[in-house]
Amino acid sequence: MIRCLVRQADGTLRQGRTDGELTADLADPQKCIWIDIAFIPEQRAEVETFLKAHFQFHPLAIEDALQQSHLSRVDNWQDYLYIVLDALELEVNRTLEQQELDLFLGKNYLISLHEVPIRPLDALWDQCRQAGAHRFKHGPDHLMYQLIDKIVAEYMVVVDGLDEEVDELEREVFRAVEPNVVTRIFQLRRTLLKLRRILSYLRETLNRLARDDFPVIDPQERIYFRDVYDHTVRLYEIAEGLRDMAMGAMDSYMMVTSNRINEVMRTLTVVTVLFAPLTFLTGFFGMNFFGGTYEVEAGWPAWLFFVLCLLGLIAMPAAMFYWIDRKGWLKTTLLEKEPLCE
Repeated sequence: MIRCLVRQADGTLRQGRTDGELTADLADPQKCIWIDIAFIPEQRAEVETFLKAHFQFHPLAIEDALQQSHLSRVDNWQDYLYIVLDALELEVNRTLEQQELDLFLGKNYLISLHEVPIRPLDALWDQCRQAGAHRFKHGPDHLMYQLIDKIVAEYMVVVDGLDEEVDELEREVFRAVEPNVVTRIFQLRRTLLKLRRILSYLRETLNRLARDDFPVIDPQERIYFRDVYDHTVRLYEIAEGLRDMAMGAMDSYMMVTSNRINEVMRTLTVVTVLFAPLTFLTGFFGMNFFGGTYEVEAGWPAWLFFVLCLLGLIAMPAAMFYWIDRKGWLKTTLLEKEPLCE
């Protein structure tokens, strides 16, 4: 689908286009044109024919624009700029949906190409239609700034979502040890690494737009690109901090897991120590040590001696438990166990 908005010389806005009108519009430097092309892979030949028929783009630039597989960059072709950007959306499973946007910026035109709908672009398109020619009066370079600014603003929504995921994972780590927590942490780290890479390329692209001398960008417009560049730098720093927090969440998970294993081992050790003497005594005397009508000295019956021994066996672990408790070995395990985090 190819759609077109044209700010005419008298300040009015016209929608739609025909080949004859487009040729005349491109030849008039007083007009500002925005052509948005949304295509599917099967329509690449049609889009390529349209671009070659109306614009003098280099074949390599057209080929790159139709590939949809590049990171952010800017190529200076003197009469026009070829720019690649990535719009981002955060999926429910905290993965990034990367949407490539290719731009051609000329003296009086801006062309945007994409395969999937891009929400910031559609929002700006609707605003331009509703506001009339107001958003076009500063030229296509300022229009491109508005588009990039909206795309970068969506990055903040993505970063905020990832920040919430980091906070949730930190709570989950201390709440309960579950195998899916590790999977979520690794998924988050991969997402943050991908975001960091995208932001690094976008930062360099905006830095060039803000500082390099391009014929199709008014020097007075560079300050706007510098503002978006500053936003991107802050987003990059936030992404770096989130990546460190995700790594810290993994370290916390390993620490909590190790601590809980130590608690279990201490509990089992205490139980083993309590019953070790009983095991030794019962194993040593055995079931047949007393038999028949055997009587101990002073005429005590065997059953009475057996009862006394049983009471001693009961008192022994109780005394050992009291001794272990006095030593403080049961703290944070059996008696004073408290959650690590509320």
